[in-house]
Amino acid sequence: MHLSVASWSFPALTLPEVAGVARALGVPALDVGLFYRSALDRGEILADPRAAAERLRDLGVGIANYYHLFGDGLADRNLARPGTVEANARDLERVLEFAAAAGIPTVFLLPGVVNPGQSREAAARVAAESLRALLEVPGARERVCIEPHVHSWAESPALVRGLIDATGVRLALDYAHFACLGYRQEEVDPLAPHAAHVHLRQARPGVLQAKFAQGTLNFPAMFGTLRAAGYAGALALEVVHQDYMGTLQDDVLTETVALRDCFNDWKGGA
Repeated sequence: MHLSVASWSFPALTLPEVAGVARALGVPALDVGLFYRSALDRGEILADPRAAAERLRDLGVGIANYYHLFGDGLADRNLARPGTVEANARDLERVLEFAAAAGIPTVFLLPGVVNPGQSREAAARVAAESLRALLEVPGARERVCIEPHVHSWAESPALVRGLIDATGVRLALDYAHFACLGYRQEEVDPLAPHAAHVHLRQARPGVLQAKFAQGTLNFPAMFGTLRAAGYAGALALEVVHQDYMGTLQDDVLTETVALRDCFNDWKGGA
């Protein structure tokens, strides 16, 4: 396992500047996405995937993951919305061409939300149908994973396990979303064997992002669980500063360093 830094953790920095922070912290990789000053150009990715990949070549760090949205925001063209799968599959072909050209091992998507007029059960059914189709796109089984999150239809470990059983999809696993909703860490641990990518931030019930010393997640135990499950990929440091779920209050750099040190101390002991 190794660390990466989420580029959207530092919304005022450009992508080369975030890469410089990662190098200064001794973190070998970045997660990239479509947000803030470090955002990639989704239009370029879809129009010319190889040119978009070329722009990442001189950052001086690896790219661990790309976070893709098919539409504008979490609801637009989400996986649980009927009638979106054909357009999303066409876009995913280009996204995977971009990821392959850039050497990005995983691409994470969101599972979708409960759309107007839907029940949670209907959203789950449509999302599973969409994912089965998307995973047939060449290269998708190797790279695509989904991140269950607060406000999606997939807010419990049981719902997520149902999606895995229905589709075989792998996860961008973030314990914080489950901890925020009141699930114990041991209830999330059975999802670890299905992780293709992992996000790290501290949390506690009712709080998606807590200061390192004020949350309930036991990170050394988490690292051990992931290692025992055979996980060997990136652990993305994803402390954020954004207007979502009360995450505007933390010193992102200090909290990022605390997570980095926690992992490095555990790894050194291993």
